[in-house]
Amino acid sequence: MAKELAFVLINPYPIRKSRTGGIIARYLVRTDLKLVGARIIGASVELANSFADYLASYDPTDPEKCALFSSYVRRVLMPDEATGRPHRSMLLLFEGEDAVRKIFEVTGSIRQQWGSGLSVRDTYGDLVRDSKTGKVEYFEPAVLVGPTTKVVGEVLTLWLKHLHADAGIVRGAMDVPGGADAQETLVMLKPDNWHQPSLRAGNIMDLLSNSGLRIVGVKKFAMSVAQAEEFYGPVRESLKKVFKRFGADRAAQALSREFGFPVEAAALGELCDTLAPLFAEREFENIVEFMTGRRPSNCSPQERALPGTEECLAIVYEGVDAVNKIRDILGATDPLKARPGSIRREFGTNIMVNAAHASDSPENASREMGIIDVMHDPHFEEQIRNYYA
Repeated sequence: MAKELAFVLINPYPIRKSRTGGIIARYLVRTDLKLVGARIIGASVELANSFADYLASYDPTDPEKCALFSSYVRRVLMPDEATGRPHRSMLLLFEGEDAVRKIFEVTGSIRQQWGSGLSVRDTYGDLVRDSKTGKVEYFEPAVLVGPTTKVVGEVLTLWLKHLHADAGIVRGAMDVPGGADAQETLVMLKPDNWHQPSLRAGNIMDLLSNSGLRIVGVKKFAMSVAQAEEFYGPVRESLKKVFKRFGADRAAQALSREFGFPVEAAALGELCDTLAPLFAEREFENIVEFMTGRRPSNCSPQERALPGTEECLAIVYEGVDAVNKIRDILGATDPLKARPGSIRREFGTNIMVNAAHASDSPENASREMGIIDVMHDPHFEEQIRNYYA
């Protein structure tokens, strides 16, 4: 069976309630599909109206469903009438065989028995009818998906016209406090979270929601060697200093064993000065290879600019003291030294394979977001065109 591209639109309400991680986890572990794209959307009036108009008649066999979805979209995606501030939604792309059917089945119908937990809508959605008249009093579907490849193609083609203006880092959203004290910080879920279907990525996002911060940007991407070298460039000097702290003692022990007489660490300062750059370069190459799947010394100039074979998810959080709040939840860089319950203690393996990266200052967050260009994602749009143009 040929591969398909399906979408999941996580609606503003579950995003405000920090249910994003749980929803993503459901799709990752209940299907064998690959998450290939993710964008935060601040829908414009034009996008909200166009989408609502489409949903009003997309399924002539079920006019009640069409009316529910159309009025819902017009109500929750439309920017605030008084201020013009948008509402945040998250558009996800999943790829794989029979993707549309699999996504639809995990999502569930709007008319299933709510509260059973069998589907995403059973768990995170709601449909309340008046017991006497049967009229719908409250409707929250949690996510919107396409039931057929035809509908998926039509919806994504419609959204494609607006992504350049409405997707990226959505600043000034209705439920994001902002203000002079607000910071933006970057979290990057590393490749070890994507090697096999698991709850890891969703659970990490759930833990990060304890910060009380808001997700204002997201991007699924494969880092190039050139990006990784720029992103992790400052680490080189840190690695040299780290080597000098332990290199002399280890070299003294090794030389003492080899020659049969004691060698003092204090006498090896010049040797460590010589070896530190070599150590730093080797470790730096290991980091770049882990993040991209390619070793810089083995890459041609052309290969350095190409997307790597490993994948990451970049998430931009906004709020007061965002940098410190995120880093506290992540825990120490070394998982063995991180406190119990922290992300790196629970999901990390070692200093490099430690589940997630987080910016250590607002200035570095800005630098890092620029390197991976969270604001733009031409690959996201390209994937839609490849399937439905």
